[in-house]
Amino acid sequence: MMHTSHGLPYRRDIDGVRAFAVLSVVLSHFGIPLRGGFVGVEIFFVISGFLIGGLLWREYDHNGKIWLVNFYVRRFRRLAPAFFVTVFLTGALAWAILLPFEFREYGKATIAATVYLSNVLFFRQAGYFDAASEDKPLLHTWSLAVEEQFYIFLPLLILLLARSRHALLAAMIGCWILSLVACIVMTPSHPMAAFYLFPFRAWEMLSGVLLAIWGYQ
Repeated sequence: MMHTSHGLPYRRDIDGVRAFAVLSVVLSHFGIPLRGGFVGVEIFFVISGFLIGGLLWREYDHNGKIWLVNFYVRRFRRLAPAFFVTVFLTGALAWAILLPFEFREYGKATIAATVYLSNVLFFRQAGYFDAASEDKPLLHTWSLAVEEQFYIFLPLLILLLARSRHALLAAMIGCWILSLVACIVMTPSHPMAAFYLFPFRAWEMLSGVLLAIWGYQ
């Protein structure tokens, strides 16, 4: 069967919510006392799951399968230009102003961000002797890494259970419950793991995916 694109209609309301989410995070980064500002990250994850998960579900619903190559090519075209411009410009400034050991740490972050593992790197670095967040130019890429890890997990789950729609939905709901419970349990004792790592963030994107499926059906 030939692949066809089943795009979502433009949603002005979602763009508005996304703008508020991004603005709240940016203002928090600038030190403006905005209580709960970083909840914008959670909102952004839900929106991402709603939009991208909705596209994947429509493709699965129409074709009975998804086309991984086309999906990842679209993701690359969407993300790569802005990402590599950011890394190039930040790298040039880092080379000019950072001390050698700081530039070495920046190089590690660049490699990790390029392969979507910066969240794991920053989690491993978190601790008493960790550098201040203001001294990590690519710290914001942790959320992109979580997203892309999710978009490796979700298409593979769909492919694995494509023959049974009920089993696929049950698996998504089961993963949502496990991720949410793990996040609640881990946050008090291991807050850095719950903050940075994909298994404890997956429920947020799955919330968006399940909402998209519910609305579509």
